[in-house]
Amino acid sequence: MVSTPPPSAPAATTSTPAAEVQTPTKTATEQPTNPATQKPVTTTKEVVEYKVIAFKKKTVTDDSLPKGEKKIRTKGVNGTRRLVYRVTYVDGVQTDKELVRQEVAKEPRSQVTAVGTKVDEPEQSGRCDPNYSGCVPIATDVDCSGGSGNGPEYVSGPIRVIGRDIYRLDSDNDGIACE
Repeated sequence: MVSTPPPSAPAATTSTPAAEVQTPTKTATEQPTNPATQKPVTTTKEVVEYKVIAFKKKTVTDDSLPKGEKKIRTKGVNGTRRLVYRVTYVDGVQTDKELVRQEVAKEPRSQVTAVGTKVDEPEQSGRCDPNYSGCVPIATDVDCSGGSGNGPEYVSGPIRVIGRDIYRLDSDNDGIACE
C-alpha cells in the first residue's frame, strides 16, 4: 500500500505587537523527520527601541537676583529618540540587527538657570544733599577733607555743584567743589 504525504501547509504568521512586524523570508517545507536534511528557517521582524536624549543645561546672568544666588528659570526635560531595527533570526536565534531608521520622538528642553549678579550698594549714613553730585551728607556744616574746616562732616572732592552751594565748598565759584 502506497501512502501519499500530506500537502504542504502554508507559512504561519504569528501575531506580534504593533511595533514588531514579522515577515518570514524563507519557509521550511515538510521534510522527512531526519533533522540533518532540514533547511534553516530565516525570519525577520522590525523592533522599536527608545533611547533617552539628555537635556542640556544653560546658565544666564540676572542683575535682579543677589550676587551668587541661583534660580531655575526653565526646568530641563529629557527627550526621546525612536530607533527602528530590522532583526534577523535563523531557527529562532538572532543573527543580525540592522538600524533601519531613527527619529526624535520628543525634543529635549534645556534647563535654564539664572545666577544673580546684583551687588547691594552700601547704605549711606544719612541722606545726600541734592545740590551736589555724588553724596554730600546733609549736616549742620560740611567741609572739604584736608581743608581748614571744622566739620562735623567732611567730603572728598572734586564734587560738582548742581544747585546752590549751601556749604560754600566751591570757593572759586567754577561749579566744582573741593578741588
